Amino acid sequence: MSRRGTAEKRTVKSDPIFRNRLVNMVVNRIMKDGKKSLAYQILYRAVKKIQQKTETNPLLVLRQAIRRVTPNIGVKTRRNKKGSTRKVPIEIGSKQGRALAIRWLLEASQKRPGRNMAFKLSSELVDAAKGSGGAIRKKEATHRMAEANRALAHFR
Repeated sequence: MSRRGTAEKRTVKSDPIFRNRLVNMVVNRIMKDGKKSLAYQILYRAVKKIQQKTETNPLLVLRQAIRRVTPNIGVKTRRNKKGSTRKVPIEIGSKQGRALAIRWLLEASQKRPGRNMAFKLSSELVDAAKGSGGAIRKKEATHRMAEANRALAHFR
């Protein structure tokens, strides 16, 4: 724990083309080894493919996908006095939920079979906006786990 005080929260910058913070958050999660320009290329190609597939605003599809995948309840592992571990359901805030949604969308798109990451990401975003896909399954599994362990909510 820091003795100097808490670090102030920095605002996320917006990306150069769409001027959108959410796009920049996704780019920062795509980025590996500091290669941000490659991450931008992947996302912009995926956005172009979404535009061709759905013929709607791709930013709306991105927002809709993230909104559909965002969980509002999750589970956290807690250990009781006897040493056994239990998964306790906890509520997830909006920022944490958005971060989880972006992470799940990218994990699901990486697991997809396909040519390149832009193609896989565009397919996953379109599926998530429609209400299907790997990220939606992950959210439903998390909600099921929280629902099954609802009796342990007092351990929070």
